[in-house]
Amino acid sequence: MAPKHFLEVSQFDTATLTGILDSAQAMKDARDGQPKGVADADLPLQGKVLAMIFEKPSTRTRVSFDVGMRQLGGQTLVLSSHDTQLGRGESIADTARVLSRFVDGIMIRTDQDDKLVEMAKYADVPVINGLTDDSHPCQIMADMQTLREKKGDLAKLKIAWLGDFNNVTTSFIHAAGRFGFKLDIAFPPEVTPVAEAVKWAKDNNADIRLGHDAKAAVENADCIVTDTWISMGDDENQNLHNQFQPFQVNAAMMANARDDAIFMHCLPAHRNEEVTDEVMDGPQSVVFDEAENRLHAQKAILKFCMG
Repeated sequence: MAPKHFLEVSQFDTATLTGILDSAQAMKDARDGQPKGVADADLPLQGKVLAMIFEKPSTRTRVSFDVGMRQLGGQTLVLSSHDTQLGRGESIADTARVLSRFVDGIMIRTDQDDKLVEMAKYADVPVINGLTDDSHPCQIMADMQTLREKKGDLAKLKIAWLGDFNNVTTSFIHAAGRFGFKLDIAFPPEVTPVAEAVKWAKDNNADIRLGHDAKAAVENADCIVTDTWISMGDDENQNLHNQFQPFQVNAAMMANARDDAIFMHCLPAHRNEEVTDEVMDGPQSVVFDEAENRLHAQKAILKFCMG
């Protein structure tokens, strides 16, 4: 039987994704305030090992997958390109074949999406996308869990995305197509939208709008989302900061959304750049609930793929 990979939100139908979110919420609720290090009574991954490959640095992805596997009864093995022959020219395909003989699942956080696809093609165990330059599906599942907790029915929501058009934006587009919420994306004219994501939205009837007016995008929004202006690995320059300044999420920007709108950010945040301290630490911010839900959403993904 073919392994059950988790590569993109777009690869699954709404019912499957909703089932994963239901599982995440059930496991979160079952903990009922237990210390984070206490294992769940149900240990569906007992005796299993997840290899975690990091070609990009990480805090939330590394810790949440590690703790999640432990709470499900499994173990993790952390690898970087410096620790393996990947950094010395061994192919992704050969690495996938070898790791499949040793471990029960592979999570990879890398740059090029082609590496993820090749890993999944040649692995005999489930492969999970921990992030690529093209997408960040585990983050978006945590975001969807947070939105359901805070705002209810996803299909009734309007989400405003402000800033760069990056891998998280693409995964939000996939989520809009699958869960049926409206997504208003505002970005500087100098930024080029990801053509493949825009085409996917059109082909899948995702309710998205692209524009350059941040205030118009957030009007009547139930949630405002942003990310760093400079993506991981990109060079910073002052010109970019000038281009993005009108898209900063500050108190005035939040005031253009619904009174009960929430603010989300996948973190890490560059405070007082894309978001001000006043918003980040304010009553409408749910960024740390969102970060916690990485643990619960990814436990559900691990259980779905490896259980």
